[in-house]
Amino acid sequence: MDDLIDDLVAEQDDLDAAICETPATLWLAPSPAEGWLMRDCIAHLADLDETAAIIAETGEYPKRERRAGEGALAAGQVDARALTIPELLAWWRASRARLAAALRKTDPKARLPWAGMAMGARSFATARLMEAWSHGLDARDAAGVPHHDTDRLRHIAHLGYSTRDFAYRARGMEPNTAPLYVEVIAPSGAVWTWGLPEAADRITGTASDFCRVVTQRIHYSDTALVATGDAAREFLVIAQAFAGPPGAGRPPRGESEG
Repeated sequence: MDDLIDDLVAEQDDLDAAICETPATLWLAPSPAEGWLMRDCIAHLADLDETAAIIAETGEYPKRERRAGEGALAAGQVDARALTIPELLAWWRASRARLAAALRKTDPKARLPWAGMAMGARSFATARLMEAWSHGLDARDAAGVPHHDTDRLRHIAHLGYSTRDFAYRARGMEPNTAPLYVEVIAPSGAVWTWGLPEAADRITGTASDFCRVVTQRIHYSDTALVATGDAAREFLVIAQAFAGPPGAGRPPRGESEG
């Protein structure tokens, strides 16, 4: 699992390098995530990386007082608004370093609790990489910092495809059993595929678009993804690579602007 953890650390380090010199005023800029400032995106990563580290260390969800957040913010994000930007960055760096160290000692076959379910250690680590990348997109957008995708997206694309049934169940729907084939072009130009090539329902395009859709960072209609078949189109509407209740997603650009 070391290769996956190396990619997780690289994704986190790239985001850190991209935003650490951002002027203080931009840390208060609204992000594409409704109700979140740029700083809230990083606070979310710090909070959940810390939680994930404790789970990887102990195999159990930390026993903490459950507190309500405010509006769109979780309690940890609310608390983090009292931190200076250097303090927030220090918290995030310590949390993710602790997480990486704990994951390197974790049995890849272990099952770890997360968001009311149990997942394999590799999926657990992949989920943290997915969160670093997806919330990093929002933080970079708020800071006006460009994003350059890498082949680390393979982990996220795989997670997005493999959580197809979960996306249905999270919405109280019966999973669609129609075979689905996904073929995407990696940032390097490599071709990544999942499913049977002869499947009638197919999704093709770039890994960058596919990963943004399955992490609900863009509406599929605002991408160049090509969906063939009802099951393929249905999946792109509800795709959700992250655990927990159904996400709100992002509206088509025309709706959000009008």
